[in-house]
Amino acid sequence: MADVAAQPKHFLSGRVEHFTESVIREMTRQAMLHGAVNLAQGFPDFPAPAEIKQAAQDAVASDINQYAITWGAKSLREAIARKAKDWQGISADPEKNITVCCGSTEAMISTLLAVCNPGDEVVIFEPFYENYGPDSILSGAKPRFVKLRPPTSAEAGWTFDERELRAVFHNHTKAIILNTPNNPTGKVFTREELELIRDLCVEFNVLAITDEIYEHIIYDGAQHVSIASLNGMQDRTVTINGLSKTYSVTGWRVGWTIAPSNITDAIRKVHDFLTVGAPAPLQEAGAAALDLPDSYYQKLAENYCTRRDHLIPALAEVGFRCFKPGGAYYVMTDISGFEFADDLAFTQHLVKDIGVAAVPGSSFYNDPRDGARQVRFAFCKRDQTLDEAARRLRKLRK
Repeated sequence: MADVAAQPKHFLSGRVEHFTESVIREMTRQAMLHGAVNLAQGFPDFPAPAEIKQAAQDAVASDINQYAITWGAKSLREAIARKAKDWQGISADPEKNITVCCGSTEAMISTLLAVCNPGDEVVIFEPFYENYGPDSILSGAKPRFVKLRPPTSAEAGWTFDERELRAVFHNHTKAIILNTPNNPTGKVFTREELELIRDLCVEFNVLAITDEIYEHIIYDGAQHVSIASLNGMQDRTVTINGLSKTYSVTGWRVGWTIAPSNITDAIRKVHDFLTVGAPAPLQEAGAAALDLPDSYYQKLAENYCTRRDHLIPALAEVGFRCFKPGGAYYVMTDISGFEFADDLAFTQHLVKDIGVAAVPGSSFYNDPRDGARQVRFAFCKRDQTLDEAARRLRKLRK
C-alpha cells in the first residue's frame, strides 16, 4: 500500500504563489483595528444620490430579484450606449458591444482572460492600480512596465518617456492597459499622449484596454478623452467603466465593457463562467443613474476639487510633498521629509500612532523600491473626516 502521506502534493498554482493580498484592503483592516481615519481605500463616507438609491429600492420591491441576462439588463446596456455616445462620441450597439460585469474589476480580468494567451505581453504604466499586474499574470500574459515620472514642480503633471514606451512594443505585445484619470497619481492623459499611444497600437497591432472609472472626476480644466473615440481605435479598444466612483456606490459592484463585437463575444463567455451576472436590481438602478442630468457630473467634480484643496494644504503643512492630481480622488505624496526607513514603516506609524490610514507607495510598483518614498491618500471623504485626519496628522510635527 502506498504511503500517501509521505510526500504531500504541491497544491498551489505557480501564478499566485508570489501574489500578496491587496495592500489597499489590508490598510482598511488596519484602520478598523486601530480606530484610524481611513484615507487609504477609495470609498466615499457620504451618501450616494437619493434618486439612485430609491431606484434600487423600487427594483427590489418590484421583484427584480432573479438573474438578469448574463451580459446585462437591456435597460442598463441601452443607458450605457447612450451615455458613451453623448459624452465621448463612442458608438456602441447594446446587443453586440456591451457586457455588464460585477464591477470594473471583474470587467478587467474578464477582458484579459478573453484576449490573452501564454507568451503575450501587456504594457502597464506604473505606478498602477494594484490589480493590473496580477490580472495580467492570471490571464497567462507577462506584464511590461513603463514609468510615469512624478512632477518636478507644483503645477506639472506625471509624464512618461516616449522612447521608453516605444521600446516595450513588439510582436508579442497583445495589449496596453490605460487608466485615465489615473489611480494612484491623478494623471489625466492628454489627447496628444493618447494619440501617441494610438499610433503605437496601430503600428504594432495592439489592443488598448482602458479603465475610465474616474472619467467625471477631473479638475482645473482637464478634459477626459476616451482613446476609443480617436480615429483608428474603436475596433481595437476595450473601454471599462462602472457605477462605483461616479455615483458613490463602490459596494454595488456594477461595471461594464464596451468592445468590438468579436471581443465582446469572448468577454461574455468568460464573464458568464466567472460570475454569471451582476446584481439584477442594482442594474436597474444603474440605468437610472446613467440618465442623471449633466449638472450632476459638474457638481461631482466641483465637490471633489474642494475636497482635494482641503486635504493637500493639511498634508503640506506637516511635511508631505504633494503631487497635485488632475483627476480621480487620490493624492500621491513624497515622504522624504520624514525620517523613516521606507513607506511601509511610515504607513504603519501613521495608522498605529497617528491614527490615519494611507497606502504605501510601493504597492503601486513592480519593484517596491521605486515607491519606497511615496504614500497615497484618498480624499473621497466628508469635510469632518478630512478635518479629523488633518488634526491627527499634526502630531507628525512633534
